[in-house]
Amino acid sequence: MAESTQPDKFKATWVSHSKINDFNNCPRLFYLRNIYKDPITRNKIALVEPPLALGQAVHEILEDLTNFSVDERLHLPLVKKFETDWDEKYAGKKGGFKTSVESDEAKKRGKDMIERVMKHPGPIANKAIKIKSDFADLPYYWLSEEENIILCGKIDWLEYLESEDKVHIVDFKTGRRDESEDSLQLPVYLLIATHTQSREVAKASYWYIDRENEPREYPLPNLEESKELVMKQAKRIKLAVQLDHFKCPKGGCMHCSKYEEILAGNATKVGESSYQDVYALV
Repeated sequence: MAESTQPDKFKATWVSHSKINDFNNCPRLFYLRNIYKDPITRNKIALVEPPLALGQAVHEILEDLTNFSVDERLHLPLVKKFETDWDEKYAGKKGGFKTSVESDEAKKRGKDMIERVMKHPGPIANKAIKIKSDFADLPYYWLSEEENIILCGKIDWLEYLESEDKVHIVDFKTGRRDESEDSLQLPVYLLIATHTQSREVAKASYWYIDRENEPREYPLPNLEESKELVMKQAKRIKLAVQLDHFKCPKGGCMHCSKYEEILAGNATKVGESSYQDVYALV
């Protein structure tokens, strides 16, 4: 009887939009964020900064809405839940804030975003598709079994367009800047949505909830071109992993230097989980 040739996902190279961004910004940053483990705790390391803390806090509230029915979502005490979560997990040093004033200002921005979505729910008021996964609730698929590469990533919101039986990719943006034109985020999300659930993707949008009342639709990328672009980046990462080559091209840059501060003992540990130690430069 012939042996199974099913590839082993634990030996594959896993890539995502954030990992591709890390690698393109600085290979050393990619290594420190995605591969390095503390020699004592054996955990990976993460750096929390104010924009990241704010984004995580808001995303947690909104993405959790997929666990409730459409009728329930708009009647939940979301602002109160946000305030409680913020105080417990993100306020002060836990969110990388240097002063209480800075922390309070970010908290207010977060509350304003939640209130905006509740007043102008748009896709939130419609049915959503929740992609199931057998790996830590992380949607993934084999981008290339031949190359042993897996593409993974969570889509913020997948609106179900019932009249068309199609889906709408919605990504929540909490920052003050628009996503760059050459970003691979929509190509990555298009690939994931296409290969991890059965319905066709009809459109894709960024929702800048810090300043806009509804999602801003963007042209849907070409599927084959998206795969080519992502595969090109994935192969670069795979080669770097095989060669163990993760040098900063500048010998130290704005992207990796903050993580080097963690290794140098100049950061404060503000949290931990079963797999990750979280630090802040405060």
